[in-house]
Amino acid sequence: MTRPVPIALTIAGSDSSGGAGIQADLKTFSALGVYGASVITALTAQNTRGVEGVLGVPPDFIASQLDAVAGDLAIAAVKTGMLGDVEAVRAVADGVARHALTKLVVDPVMVATSGDVLLAPSAIDALRGRLAPLALLLTPNLHEAGRLLSREPAANITEMEQQARDLLALGSRAVLVKGGHAAGEEAVDVLAVRVDAGADIRHYAAARVETGNTHGTGCTLSAAIAAHLARGQPLVAAVGLAKEFLSAALISGSRLAVGRGNGPVDHLFAIRRDAEDET
Repeated sequence: MTRPVPIALTIAGSDSSGGAGIQADLKTFSALGVYGASVITALTAQNTRGVEGVLGVPPDFIASQLDAVAGDLAIAAVKTGMLGDVEAVRAVADGVARHALTKLVVDPVMVATSGDVLLAPSAIDALRGRLAPLALLLTPNLHEAGRLLSREPAANITEMEQQARDLLALGSRAVLVKGGHAAGEEAVDVLAVRVDAGADIRHYAAARVETGNTHGTGCTLSAAIAAHLARGQPLVAAVGLAKEFLSAALISGSRLAVGRGNGPVDHLFAIRRDAEDET
């Protein structure tokens, strides 16, 4: 007897420290009961203190990976992360279109939590014009939203709402502006979903977790959204469930001692909790 399993694909860079990128995405998929496949766009030499080196994967090999996976597996949802440069963005956009991968979550990764640049400035136009129009959901943080709009980052919820609306002009079905870098007792994300007359605006709030272990938060949230989409959840519900997952991972991760810098969230908190209960 065999049984189908929802499959999600991550297209992103490898984080050698395991806290973000491909590694974070696959852990998140597994934690949420989804089979994870991957297309690697770049190798990074990094740890919890920063990125020490980046080696981009040639665009034709990015395309080969994507063709191999999409030509065999029944991919239910896709997320993109670090793409690196113009050629990588184009290769991914072409592959997504070629295989009609419609449940696409685009996390426009530009800068790592450590401050290291992960997307060449010249690639931002390609992301705007080639990849964003293919997305079901675009998930920029405050700084990424500002860069995509050539503006300053939003300073309050009202500005976040306006930037989310304006980013819909890039062509995605919805935009989630993440407020994790803002101040305040709550971390509020703003979702704008395209409707006939404009945009339906929703807020997702969670208590802010006081922790230095925030490496991989953006990757984890977008991967969790993709996982829930792969499991058949509608977009609005998938975002809410992913927000809950990230909050729990942050709380559990605040107690982890991994590395000597900005540590990761705990993607496997439920598995770790069950193991601890058995001891």
